[in-house]
Amino acid sequence: MDKLAIIGGRPLYGEIPISGAKNSALKVMVASLLTDKPLTLTNVPRLADVEMLLRLLEQHGVEVDFEGSTLKLHGRTITSTEAPYDLVRKMRASFNVLGPLLAREGKAKVSLPGGCAIGARPVDLHLKALTAMGAAIELDEGYVIAEAPKGLHGAEVTFPFVSVGATEHAMLAAVLADGETVLKNAAREPEITDLAECLNAMGAKVSDAGTSTIKIEGVAQLNTAQHAVLPDRIETGAYAMAVGATGGELTLKGARSDLLGAAWSVLEEAGLTIEDVDGGVRVKRNGNPVKAVDIVTQPFPGFPTDLQAQFMALMVTANGVSRIKETIFENRFMHAPELSRMGANISVDGQTATVRGVKRLKGAPVMATDLRASMSLVIAGLAAEGQTMINRVYHLDRGFERLEEKLANCGALIERVRE
Repeated sequence: MDKLAIIGGRPLYGEIPISGAKNSALKVMVASLLTDKPLTLTNVPRLADVEMLLRLLEQHGVEVDFEGSTLKLHGRTITSTEAPYDLVRKMRASFNVLGPLLAREGKAKVSLPGGCAIGARPVDLHLKALTAMGAAIELDEGYVIAEAPKGLHGAEVTFPFVSVGATEHAMLAAVLADGETVLKNAAREPEITDLAECLNAMGAKVSDAGTSTIKIEGVAQLNTAQHAVLPDRIETGAYAMAVGATGGELTLKGARSDLLGAAWSVLEEAGLTIEDVDGGVRVKRNGNPVKAVDIVTQPFPGFPTDLQAQFMALMVTANGVSRIKETIFENRFMHAPELSRMGANISVDGQTATVRGVKRLKGAPVMATDLRASMSLVIAGLAAEGQTMINRVYHLDRGFERLEEKLANCGALIERVRE
């Protein structure tokens, strides 16, 4: 199992190209199941999660051509409407093939996704939305068996709480439904808007994406289209926080500051200088360590839960005491004990972590528990004295493209140790 070895204490200088957003790419890829016409996606990151979903799409009959960052998908014929456990269990986004298969073929059998290290993350909201659109759904031995032999119909769906996954899933199913679907209390994340833009390019009629009420007028069929995946806001924020932890100056090529919501203002409050430049965003921290800042994770445009772990890594050497409240997922402070192994002073009480800044971290062997926690350990390792060895880096491979190469090009001493 691969490890990452990092010798810390070096500031970062240079340029880092920001890849396409993993969380968006996975959902627009699934849209290929909705049509028998080709879908071409550009700016697609080469990640383990992307490769895993491609295996599932191929299993359903989608033809795949992936060169560089351009991905061509052609669901000419759906050869199977079943998504087996072995493929779905490894990644929750795979579950979103259910709606498109149901909308196009009138039936689907999809395994429930596996457990998640950061909480239960149930799929009941997904199933309630599909049921409202006319699907007959039953659960049998860990599988969702759904049927809509006469097709789906428009419906009004009100989510009891904001769910990105359920919003995306309902959008994917509704574009081929008969009539209008209205999604209330919908998620407003940039990835929702990106999915809507891709679907509309295919001939769908989705309006008001990015607001809390999304309207979808069903169409009879979708057509061929090309769509560029938006840049990854989580990768952008993570590298910005790495600069905050180490010092230096990075230009994040291709990044868009409008995608970060509250995260940018929080980082500026902490003492980073952030400015839009031609083709990206420049982030720098000169002189003193960052200041402690309190955050509460919230749906967009609030502070994203997917940057909470990285922000904690930034705060462990900040001046002062910061309080981090996690409101989206339970069990999402599992990186705190690993950071403490490096000298961090963190106490966790329920949903709140209190971080008392220390003068320095010291390298240590640590273990990644999930994707975002992995990046928090990288940031801490870059700032620490001595060597940090990060175990279970396969988590990083799920969401950060060419991580070692990008950081090494900016002065980091980082390498992959293969075993």
